[in-house]
Amino acid sequence: MTITDTPRPRHMVVDHRIATATARPSASPPLYARHAGPLALAAGALIVVAQLVMLPFDPNDHVATSQSPVFQAGGVAYLVGFVTLLFALLGAHGWQAHKAGRLGAVATTTAVVGTMLLGGDLWFETFAIPWLADGSSPEVLDSDPSILLGIGAVASYLLFAIGWALVGIASLRARVFPRTIAAAVVVGGLVGFNALLSPFGIPLGIAVAALGLWMIRTRNTPTPTPATVRPGVSF
Repeated sequence: MTITDTPRPRHMVVDHRIATATARPSASPPLYARHAGPLALAAGALIVVAQLVMLPFDPNDHVATSQSPVFQAGGVAYLVGFVTLLFALLGAHGWQAHKAGRLGAVATTTAVVGTMLLGGDLWFETFAIPWLADGSSPEVLDSDPSILLGIGAVASYLLFAIGWALVGIASLRARVFPRTIAAAVVVGGLVGFNALLSPFGIPLGIAVAALGLWMIRTRNTPTPTPATVRPGVSF
């Protein structure tokens, strides 16, 4: 007596392939998402420490303040914190992109542009202002800015503040991060309109550091979900 295998219906073969595909290990999360916790903690800590170092100095005394080695060191640390903040932002978006949706994408894009523009302003104040103050015409630092310079400065402040406030709002809606931390990001973003002046960058630095610490402790980095096929579709 010969036993032969009964051909399985085509839809059963497709379902078996789908089940096999979904059972395979998913790809690892993006690089910045994997390291978002340490990046956020480092960025927040650098921002807070730098602003505390810069706090005792008078921002209106351009020449003396910009020529202080302590203030210059604080400015360099602040700039490094801003660069790290950009990577932390990309990593944090990777954690909640699947739930933050279009608002999360818009918020992250705005915050990236705002942080980049404000970081450019910070670079100028960290490296160029001391050179101008030590030059033959330090009085230029007390002159009124041009209209174009003023527009660029205000645009940087607004995009930074709006972008980070939107990141916090998107996080509140996504409910991936703790609501208290997401709310703190909103507040830090709004206060961050004056982030180049100490202590107005500290609230955002504390919020970002708290988020980084939470991500490190949870170790719940999201992984990309495998592609699925809608039921009822035949091939």
